[in-house]
Amino acid sequence: SWWPEQPQKLNSCCGRGLLPWRNWPQLLRTSRCSISGKMSLRMMKSPTTTQRTMLFFPCSFLSVILPPTLSQLDANETEGRKYRIRPDFKEDPSFKRLTDHNHTAVHIPTDIYDGSTIVLNELNWTEALEEVFRTNREDDPTLLWQVFGSAAGLARYYPASPWMDARKTPSKIDLYDVRRRPWYIQGAASPKDMLILVDASGSVSGLTLKLIRTSVSEMLETLSDDDYVNVVYFNTRVKKTACFDHLVQANVRNKKLLKDAVQNITAKGITNYTKGFEFAFEQLSATNVSRANCNKIIMLFTDGGEERAQAILEKYNADKKVRIFTFSVGQHNYDKGPIQWMACSNKGYFYEIPSIGAIRINTQEYLDVLGRPMVLADKQAKQVQWTNVYLDALELGLVITGTLPVFNKTKTKDDRNGEHQNQLILGVMGIDVSLDDIKKLTPRFTIGPNGYYFAIDPNGYVLLHPNLQPKNPKFQEPVTLDFLDAELENDIKVEIRRMMIDGETGERTIHTLVKTQDERYIDRGVRTYTWAPVNGTDYSLALALPKYSEHFIQAKLGDDMKQAMSMETIQLEKFDEFGYTYIAPREYCKELKLSVNNTQFLLDFSQYIDRNTPDACNVSLVSRLILDAGLTAELVKLWNEQTVDGITARFVATDGGITRVYPRSAGEEWTENPETYESSFYKRTLDNDIYIFTAPSFNTEGRDPVSESGILVSKAVDLTIDKVTLKPAVVGVKLNVSFWMNIFMNATLKLNCKDEICGCLRNDKHVDCVILDDGGFLLMSNQDEYITLIGQFFGEVDPVLMINLVNTSLYSFNKTYDYQSVCDPERDNKAAAGPRSIYVPTIADLLSIGWWASSAAWSILQQLFFGLMFPNFLEAVESADEDIPDAMFKESCITEQTQYFFDNDERSYSGVLDCGNCSRMYRAEKLPSTNLVFLITDAKATCLSCDPRPLRQAEQPSEGPDPCELAQNPRYRKGPDVCFDNNENV
Repeated sequence: SWWPEQPQKLNSCCGRGLLPWRNWPQLLRTSRCSISGKMSLRMMKSPTTTQRTMLFFPCSFLSVILPPTLSQLDANETEGRKYRIRPDFKEDPSFKRLTDHNHTAVHIPTDIYDGSTIVLNELNWTEALEEVFRTNREDDPTLLWQVFGSAAGLARYYPASPWMDARKTPSKIDLYDVRRRPWYIQGAASPKDMLILVDASGSVSGLTLKLIRTSVSEMLETLSDDDYVNVVYFNTRVKKTACFDHLVQANVRNKKLLKDAVQNITAKGITNYTKGFEFAFEQLSATNVSRANCNKIIMLFTDGGEERAQAILEKYNADKKVRIFTFSVGQHNYDKGPIQWMACSNKGYFYEIPSIGAIRINTQEYLDVLGRPMVLADKQAKQVQWTNVYLDALELGLVITGTLPVFNKTKTKDDRNGEHQNQLILGVMGIDVSLDDIKKLTPRFTIGPNGYYFAIDPNGYVLLHPNLQPKNPKFQEPVTLDFLDAELENDIKVEIRRMMIDGETGERTIHTLVKTQDERYIDRGVRTYTWAPVNGTDYSLALALPKYSEHFIQAKLGDDMKQAMSMETIQLEKFDEFGYTYIAPREYCKELKLSVNNTQFLLDFSQYIDRNTPDACNVSLVSRLILDAGLTAELVKLWNEQTVDGITARFVATDGGITRVYPRSAGEEWTENPETYESSFYKRTLDNDIYIFTAPSFNTEGRDPVSESGILVSKAVDLTIDKVTLKPAVVGVKLNVSFWMNIFMNATLKLNCKDEICGCLRNDKHVDCVILDDGGFLLMSNQDEYITLIGQFFGEVDPVLMINLVNTSLYSFNKTYDYQSVCDPERDNKAAAGPRSIYVPTIADLLSIGWWASSAAWSILQQLFFGLMFPNFLEAVESADEDIPDAMFKESCITEQTQYFFDNDERSYSGVLDCGNCSRMYRAEKLPSTNLVFLITDAKATCLSCDPRPLRQAEQPSEGPDPCELAQNPRYRKGPDVCFDNNENV
């Protein structure tokens, strides 16, 4: 119990801190303070003197509330559950869940008794935060979750909201503990270099060893990416648990490897603490490896012993720069005195873990000790720290959190030291900022579909990036994606990353490989990276732009918006004449409800414009939409005058958000994304100056025949105005597969041929003719059996030939890893014919479908008012939300995928596939102005003795790169500028 008149030490060792309740000063009232814009807190009214309580708030860090009387805190005499408030929950669009803005809510971990004296005390003194949080929200309605995480495990958050919906997740176990959350760990202590030392002598076998394994795993969970760690075990010798020779960053992959390795520790031999500590100090003193360079800690897990290791501790730690924490694990009668002395004489702490129930609480209490230097540093430590990205536990999506530690500022008095400063950290204050809200502060529709912003933190992890799309919504796991994993790495990007981490400003234009949005292709592109540090944070913000997006079209229409929106070309009844029209679902106007149903969205849009004034809309977005609608209508008029065989559809799509598909019947079957900024084929076409043939996605279930869905062919529209090149649209067609396969085969036939092989005859038994795209996907063939395989990776159709095409450098490949994936939980002859005389057709010449008619239409732009301007940083436009898919029953995992691409300008290739007792000859020719290659080869059926194992391109589970190799060459990172690690008085 905590007696008001008799201060007690909270634990048995090391002077954790005294809490005298006598003579507390009256609560002071302070003025409102503002922290980094959104973090605003105000002191509330003083509690009554009869309560003898004291409040703290992050702006002033005063102290804790005390219980009014001891009897009120006696768990046996309280009836707190009776008086729990029943909030009036209402759906809140800002939080995307039920909330009550009149109350706070409290979460208590399941392994803590909610009627305990400590918890009731915390509930009492933190209750006053409710009014503070409510006032903050009134002052700044954009504030999201405001949370105080207590060192005792209690989390009070505002607004009140049900912690979990039992109807949605009836079997979900609540494992949440605020002290294990990334924002709390980063806010409660400075970074740590931790060496975990495990006693593996024979006496720790059985249950004790199992407890140690579990304890070490729990200890690893208290570390964040700012920390460094290694785990070793010892008896008479010291051995590594994993492959790490030194401390490694405590990221998700390294911690998982260490946790798995700990399970393999076996107990035998006798204990030699001297050997263990000697190795530990050498690891912590190594200077030639990356490390946190702040708190240095040794965690000793043992069952006890007679040895104090005093000589080795005095040799290596005379200055007490390394804190030693000791854990007596298991139920036994060994003397605990020696290991207790190790901790207390080296500024650490001693804990007992007699059973599994004590593991979780005792493996995180050390954070209180590490917080002492921050308490003594006082104002120096009162700095807002911004966290890495993580998934909000209350389903707000990806967030970052601004944190401030909260200190006990009371004085304490004892006979030995007299009056001195209290050293307790009471908890951490946090305010969330949603990444979606940050995205809304950055321009989107003025930087083009292939332009994007991203920000990185000192670890090199991205905050904003189009490829930051974690598929696993399990909030316990942090979201860490390195910039070099978000993009295809090269030496210049490594340099850019380093400069951004160091807070420098710069700009570089580079040639780089770009992975398409659907992750099937790789293109070569030119990007200009511009970056600068974000004031008041340790983040750095960058903009990546292709050359054609450095300027944008700003339409300025003379007529008012209502008159412009009455244009008949986008009315539903005009689809027969002007083609089926899709509008990208953007937030053109305030309160305009977005809909995935294009017809409904079009109706809502027109009705909204009729009812509202233009100032209710984003004039720039709407004006560009109207401009594109007029220009594309002119193009469709030209199509009306043309008749082209073998074409199932013609289409035009624009940056402004208009997609027209002609004829209407084809538009009704259109499956491409109407949001051109999210359309893979659209974005890919802009990065190329050739005709882009796009293979349909291949899957074996529920798939329409390709002969019906067609193959997409597209080309970007180039527009040059005053020597500025823009690509404002993409035009294209869908090919009738059967029609074009017949043309393809006829084009290869030799007239008056008397040879054995006269071209690509349909179902020829001796010759396979195929057309592949630059990703290695099958598009056309002379074999009917291949028709159902159109869109499949050729490495699975004819593995031997595809492998040879890679070996001869027709195709290059790039293997990439996706660290954000989810997976299901684990449960496991004939001789060759002679050379062929072939004729390779120029397929592009056959596509006489009026490509350039579109350029004529777009020249209308020159007759309109428009502005060309470079997009400004942080210009406010809207951003589409990115929903996280429901994968609660899957596990996070790494997947690998291999993309193939043309990496040189060679056009002709030939070779022989030697399969031992038979061989196949082939000839390959790249087709001009397209992304296609034509192949003619001896039929696969003529030589089947080669290894038929398929070559995979699709995403599949992987172990990822070797973490042991990565640890030998870690990527550059930078720790916090300020470190609170030690003090002679703590």
